[in-house]
Amino acid sequence: MNTCDWALTHQLNQIYHDEEWGVPCFDDQKLFEFLILEGAQAGLNWLTVLKKREHYRKVYQGFNPEKIARFNQRKIDSLLKDPGIIRNKLKVASAKQNAKAYLKLQETTSLSDVLWDFVDGKPIVNRWKKQSQVPAKTDISDQMSKELKRLGFNFVGSTICYAFMQAMGLVNDHLITCKRHKACLLPKLRIK
Repeated sequence: MNTCDWALTHQLNQIYHDEEWGVPCFDDQKLFEFLILEGAQAGLNWLTVLKKREHYRKVYQGFNPEKIARFNQRKIDSLLKDPGIIRNKLKVASAKQNAKAYLKLQETTSLSDVLWDFVDGKPIVNRWKKQSQVPAKTDISDQMSKELKRLGFNFVGSTICYAFMQAMGLVNDHLITCKRHKACLLPKLRIK
């Protein structure tokens, strides 16, 4: 096998796996986007989000936190009628709340610095042989969840945080037999 099991279930999963999943990301804008998308995914399959991601980018105005933070009730009502996104009242409200928390955080530090501090600035590299070995959450994702909630974010439970860590490369959970395991290792890490 040359890829992780879950990537074989759909072409969109394969593309996402091969191009994005597990690649270390330090960009605040992309980190913010994925916090919103991981929260939207809660209780659903990630493929559902992948199929709707481009529409999310359109209606969430490129995941611009300033614009999302200003969503009024009319905009929220319109989103809740839009079949191009996951129409869950709490998840849509969460995007606005998280945008406000993000903007407040930006006054003193970056989202990247806060998140990467949980892994000492470099990805945790696991060496899983089977998908069944990969955890749904860890002590670190528990801590990240608590801190994000303290900072005003929501829909950031431990399981969501761990999925986020995997997606954004804070943890490398590609199976050791996967072609992407070594590809997602950083030869030089960002130094703060």
